[in-house]
Amino acid sequence: MAFCKYSTEYVASSKTEVDNIFIDSFLPFAEPIFVKVYLYGLYKCSSPSSFDNNLETFAKSLNMSEEDVIGAFEYWQEQGLVQVLKTSPIEVRYIPLKNVLSANKLFKPDKYQTFNMQAQEIFEGKREISKTEYGEYYDFLERYHVEQEALLMIMKYCVDSKKSAVGYNYILTVAKNWASEGITTASQVEEKLSSFKQKDEQIQELFKAMGIKRNAYIEERALFDKWINDYGFEMGVILYVSKKIKKISNFNMTKLDQMLTKYYQMKLMSILEIEDFENKKKQLYDLAKDINKTLGLYYESLENEVESYILKWLNLGYDKEVLLEIGTYCFKKSIRTLEGMDKTVNKFYKLGVVTIEALIQYTQDLVATNKKIEKILQGLSLNRNVNYIDRENYKTWTEDWKISSQLIDYAVSLAKNKDNAMKYLSRVLADWHMKGIKDIDEAKQNLPLDGQSSQKSSNFKGRSYSKNEINALFESIDDVEI
Repeated sequence: MAFCKYSTEYVASSKTEVDNIFIDSFLPFAEPIFVKVYLYGLYKCSSPSSFDNNLETFAKSLNMSEEDVIGAFEYWQEQGLVQVLKTSPIEVRYIPLKNVLSANKLFKPDKYQTFNMQAQEIFEGKREISKTEYGEYYDFLERYHVEQEALLMIMKYCVDSKKSAVGYNYILTVAKNWASEGITTASQVEEKLSSFKQKDEQIQELFKAMGIKRNAYIEERALFDKWINDYGFEMGVILYVSKKIKKISNFNMTKLDQMLTKYYQMKLMSILEIEDFENKKKQLYDLAKDINKTLGLYYESLENEVESYILKWLNLGYDKEVLLEIGTYCFKKSIRTLEGMDKTVNKFYKLGVVTIEALIQYTQDLVATNKKIEKILQGLSLNRNVNYIDRENYKTWTEDWKISSQLIDYAVSLAKNKDNAMKYLSRVLADWHMKGIKDIDEAKQNLPLDGQSSQKSSNFKGRSYSKNEINALFESIDDVEI
């Protein structure tokens, strides 16, 4: 009996950790009852000296026969995850999965005898398959649960495509990629190869256009599949772009992929759209240079700027003249980055300022408003520049409250000798707005008390509000646009 051990309750309330390697590399390929046995056995390992840690109780707990439990552990022993130390009574030892992946597995001598012979024949004497290479193939077959015939078909396809004695790393890369797509049987590999043959004519047409005189490599076929199936390009578009690529020195399928990927990201899917973009590219790059010059910037590569900003602004309806004017505006406001200009463009767009006429009108209105506010500041004896808050206040008084300039001038005359004159002016105008006062005669009959607005005395007679009441009041209007 063990000197110290966990109680049954402690074991039941604790956790059993399952290595992610098991979930990723073994669980998907195992029979459900095998997984059940492995996980329950892992749990039982936490209390090895327990009186019920035996085959009979184990089988009853899982509602399985003892023979099925033994068969499951034999499967996991073949996978290298456990060792069956003895059979009567059965004793199983779990092996750390990091050791499983790094260990050299031992296979029955006759298990891969036919595979070895057929694999060597594929190379037709061009090279010998080493013991290490065979081991890599066996490990792949066991771990990914791929049929031997399927791997042999992949090997032959790789050798035939490259027309050379390709290395096993290349073969296994292809095999693993296909296995990740669920292609693990000979019939599935045959179906995959059949789909390749159906596209052979298109690929050969593409190679002819590019001046390539050989069969397509596997990775090139994968690129072609991506352009057709994932991106959705038509064959005519691919051929059009390939002819443009051919004019570039050291052209190849990789450069074609880069260009098609760029067009896809820019949502240029037709020949017409691509031609339009390419024809305007010089203009776009020239505009980018002019904007950079206006902002005081320099970029060695303009491609990202054109794709991320210039095209976006043009699609909003802006033209070169307006963008350069906005750039000048940004420079004067110390906005010296493309990100900053982008925010400014978006602000103008929300205001509906897109054309040069609208920009001029907006600027003229802003200047006119500033002059009116400057007059107010002078009337209040405030010697400072107009700021954003002043413009927002003036907009509220004139546009939201509909207070006339004459009434504002009268309020200024009342506020000019007061402490904090601007605050006093705002309170007076707010008070008149609440009372609906629209002309000077009415205002004279509702003059504020000295040092305060009459709003305090007339609207809230004798009524005081606690902090909680005020908070509740503001919470009640949170959803109301003010």
